[in-house]
Amino acid sequence: MIKIVTIIGARPQIIKAAAISRAIKNKFSKEINEIIVHTGQHYDDDMSQIFFDELGIPKPYHNLNIGSGLHGKQTARMIEGIEELLLIENPDYLLLYGDTNSTLSGAIAASKLNIPIVHVEAGLRSYNRKMPEEINRIVCDHLSSLLFSPTKSGFGNLINEGFNSANQAPFSADKPGIFHCGDIMYDNSLHFVDLASKKSNILVENGLAKSKYVLATIHRDHNTDITENLKSIFNALVTISKQLKVVLPLHPRTEKMLHATEHKKLLMKINETKNLFLIPPVSFLDMIQLEKNSSLIITDSGGVQKESYFFNKPCIVLRPETEWVEILDTGKAKLVSADNNKILSAFDNLINMEQSEFPKIFGDGRAAEFICETLIRNS
Repeated sequence: MIKIVTIIGARPQIIKAAAISRAIKNKFSKEINEIIVHTGQHYDDDMSQIFFDELGIPKPYHNLNIGSGLHGKQTARMIEGIEELLLIENPDYLLLYGDTNSTLSGAIAASKLNIPIVHVEAGLRSYNRKMPEEINRIVCDHLSSLLFSPTKSGFGNLINEGFNSANQAPFSADKPGIFHCGDIMYDNSLHFVDLASKKSNILVENGLAKSKYVLATIHRDHNTDITENLKSIFNALVTISKQLKVVLPLHPRTEKMLHATEHKKLLMKINETKNLFLIPPVSFLDMIQLEKNSSLIITDSGGVQKESYFFNKPCIVLRPETEWVEILDTGKAKLVSADNNKILSAFDNLINMEQSEFPKIFGDGRAAEFICETLIRNS
């Protein structure tokens, strides 16, 4: 039996882990034993524990309880904690998701112990190395033995960086295997959409009707921590709310910044706006309901960009670049950064766009099974 240690550290990684944990439980329980380790990078009950309960994810065997902090200090503590656990567990693989500091720390710790690394969401590039996530994903890719890219462009990025798609098993860090497998979050969305319809009351609780509101999320420091950017985005949302209700699950970082002294007038303006609703963070099932029933989504989240596409919703991306370039290529999303005029222009364009087919660019909903099957074949 293969033993894998899975590292998670942020809310999106908990959700991503559900897909592979579910595949192991349903189809590969005799071939794969999974040990889940939570670094505690972003851990609190509202933002983490509810996801384990709601999505049926096995509880972590270990929680390092690292917490937030400066990148260097946080990463160093995680490397130390992960290294100690890897020496105890001695797995066949370390499985990592995405591009957080937990991902980087796991890659460094495992590579020094010669434990093969599996990177899910490999090959994604924003080509902006000012983003910590870009550094994390590049380093992890180049230390990995098995790399699973959700998109064709991600697979192409790996080839452009020197990875050889002709490599054959057994794979290693010196001879890695790269695969275009589809997106595990698409797996999750297909699996949980019916459950969300049955269990979530988020629409009723907030007086929302199908296709009669815009969903927004804001959490990246470039948007929250720069005063002019935060003002620009919320002023645009206030304007949009005059046409359609806007609902925004409030990330703790965004809430903190809105209550800062310099944003006193902005917060007052938001509170006085009738159709702009700031609500507490929501569960994954509630988020699916909000996404699926919205008319349009405005976000700076990479995950929400994809989910908007999964549910055939146009998306305004509050960033100057994105890893999910395929969405832009379809014309279903537009990059606007934090520019008020661009946000409003994109809204006018997308909200009036004729409904047309959203091409299948994120796989067939079996990415998790493909990853598990590949691990088994390579062992």
